[in-house]
Amino acid sequence: MIPEPSPVFLHHTLLHTTFKGIEHPISSSDVPIHQFRGIKYASVPARFRQSKLCKSYPSLVDASKYGRVPHPTAAPTSCANNSDLPRHALPQDEFECLNLNITCPAHHNSESRLPVMLWIHGGGNRGCGSSWMYDGGALVRKSVCIGKPIIMVTINFRLGYFGFAASPSIAEDNRAAGEEGVGLRDQRTALEWVHEYISDFGGDPANITLFGSSTGAADIIHHLYSNANNGNPIFARAVVQSAIVNYNVPGVHTAGWQMSRALSPLRASNVEQLRAIRAETLAEIPCPLRAIDDGVFFQSGWRDVLFPSTESDEVGKLPQDRTLSALRWGARRLKSKSRSPLPHARVLQHHNNVTGLQPLIIGDCACDSDLWANSTSLWVASGVVRRLRAICQSLNKATALLNAYDISPHLNDELPERVLELVEDARVCWPTELVYQAAQKTGRPVWRYVFDQEGPARGVPHHTADLIYLFDNVPLPLSPASSPLSFANDDLPSLPSSDVSSGGCGMGSSIMTLDDIETMDVDRFDYYSRGSPLGGWTRPVVDEWSYGRVRDAIQSRWIAFAWGERPWDNSRGKVFVFGPEGETGERSAGIFEGRRRRKIWEAVLRPLGMDLVQKVGMELSNGPTHGTR
Repeated sequence: MIPEPSPVFLHHTLLHTTFKGIEHPISSSDVPIHQFRGIKYASVPARFRQSKLCKSYPSLVDASKYGRVPHPTAAPTSCANNSDLPRHALPQDEFECLNLNITCPAHHNSESRLPVMLWIHGGGNRGCGSSWMYDGGALVRKSVCIGKPIIMVTINFRLGYFGFAASPSIAEDNRAAGEEGVGLRDQRTALEWVHEYISDFGGDPANITLFGSSTGAADIIHHLYSNANNGNPIFARAVVQSAIVNYNVPGVHTAGWQMSRALSPLRASNVEQLRAIRAETLAEIPCPLRAIDDGVFFQSGWRDVLFPSTESDEVGKLPQDRTLSALRWGARRLKSKSRSPLPHARVLQHHNNVTGLQPLIIGDCACDSDLWANSTSLWVASGVVRRLRAICQSLNKATALLNAYDISPHLNDELPERVLELVEDARVCWPTELVYQAAQKTGRPVWRYVFDQEGPARGVPHHTADLIYLFDNVPLPLSPASSPLSFANDDLPSLPSSDVSSGGCGMGSSIMTLDDIETMDVDRFDYYSRGSPLGGWTRPVVDEWSYGRVRDAIQSRWIAFAWGERPWDNSRGKVFVFGPEGETGERSAGIFEGRRRRKIWEAVLRPLGMDLVQKVGMELSNGPTHGTR
């Protein structure tokens, strides 16, 4: 039987309260770790209204259990594989979901001033910050073991229409209450709470690193280019992992039209009627909205900075022959084995003449587009050709795209891979490159990485594969023993697992079935038992050495970055590679050319412009509509 976690208490002098947390299950006598769960950081006065920072608490706050989480909304058709998203079985509440979780080394106080890492989860309008896939125990333990202790914070924020609804009537309702909309402001409010109150937990309010993946990473990009960050920057740096960037961030009127169209079956014509709809009903309708360009949140001209407009004469220079097909690089057939030694840590040199954009780590996984593998598999070659010609409204543009990705009307077996490569570049890789280039132009330090390490069970560097290594919370198929049980996906939340070297701090694993994982109480996890009778995944594809090497590399570099050190040498366009097959290290810009399709981005995608390229990526990732395959 797993014992109940031991309680711990922290008296907060600024808030005049005592938080009752727990000794983290991963804690040990030599590396004690504490965790405070479900701390309410803001209140919600009404649906669609801006959250209000919590500044007063009872004399004793129970922070030993996770708080309520946001309502996940129905996934749109473009989010093809819901099982790729974090799962949880926590109670949901749209008004009591704004809470956060703090994992920290024990015995620190306001004088410690440890770096803080604040995680913004992805998953679109699903998932939550309390998912134990993102539990900070292993990462914090690692930081202590390498002599660079950090504090990690995960946050919950409203999702779907509860957090991102926008229309002229909602904007007017907010203005009447003296507010300026919702959008990404829940996240900003959580950041403000951490900045204001993290010191008594041992954190440095002047040294907060935002990090996130997928839509959470895109949110971080938006925070970087927000008016709030320009006028009052309260985080020091950011890590952007596989951001799913939306170029066409709608304005209030466009968002209102999209929202009205989606919610038309509910027959609600004003804000009060929308507020009267049951939360469960509203959550059943896919929400097309996220960030809103309401004229307040973003800096003026932010889109032009990130995605410079295309020169009109460039379109006429698009290559029309098929020579670009030779530039295609199949991420799923990665062979590079180049290696180089790791650098010593170097202190960041800040450039105070540039405001509003912090130092940045940014990169992607080689097969991020596997997120849409189900929907894109429904295409036939002739349907892809017709759809591209319809979107481009130009035979010249469509032909350039088709030739670049070697797609023809008679392509069969290789079509799914070619379509995924195009979607990968349109929705993740090329936008990532543009954000990287925009950051370079500011003069601020920026580091580029590529994550090409295989996921432990699927054998490809799929979307969120990097999170398995970073958080070290997923049970891994690393032993020769096999089991009749297996998971369909290896990016589901799970337990700290590997007992390979982790800075001198090892830990065990507990392997569960998917049904067990979805319904299990997080407090019942056994972080130290081995050899569960349920067994592990079948056919492991990553050995312990490779897993440990990549895990240690990504954890140590993210931690070093949070400490204000250079994570690696980024001079002369150098990038850091994670994988394949356990490879890690700095590589030259020439190696990057072999890992990603940069020549196609410059020769074909840039002349087309981000607006058109993203339309292509969205249409293809959505899959064919009925009768148009």
